[in-house]
Amino acid sequence: MNRVVILGRGGAGKSTLATRLGAALTLPVIELDKHFWAPDLTPTPTEQWVQIQRQLTDSRQWVIDGDLGPYDDLATRLHAADTVIVLDFPLWLCAWRALRRSRENLAFWRWLITYRRRSLPTVMTAIATHAEHAELHVLHNPHAVERLLTQAGTTTPPDPTP
Repeated sequence: MNRVVILGRGGAGKSTLATRLGAALTLPVIELDKHFWAPDLTPTPTEQWVQIQRQLTDSRQWVIDGDLGPYDDLATRLHAADTVIVLDFPLWLCAWRALRRSRENLAFWRWLITYRRRSLPTVMTAIATHAEHAELHVLHNPHAVERLLTQAGTTTPPDPTP
């Protein structure tokens, strides 16, 4: 695990997992929301977003968390990844977490509620198309996340230098 992409619906815990996994593997963590959204919450145009992702994935090691729903272009970071983690948690858990952390807009709630039916199939197709070389972990609950973190903490990452 040297180049890890974490995807999933809002409230699943992508950022928390990225932080913990980055610490366990001593990898830098990149939170896509900070690079994608303008201060007024305007999304970055697609062509510009692809270029930004190329820059972000240019280094040899990273954990990138973020699923930008219908605004996203996954191909660049999936192609660069050696590991993809999809958090496919129940709607009730993600909604509860999202309610606790902040007030979200209507578009966010639509995306969250319809994620498994609308977004997840698109995400899985993108993974099959652009990350067929990567190790895929689809985690369905927090216990599965803890198991993955335990594995990562006991596994020494390979030396990235040739």
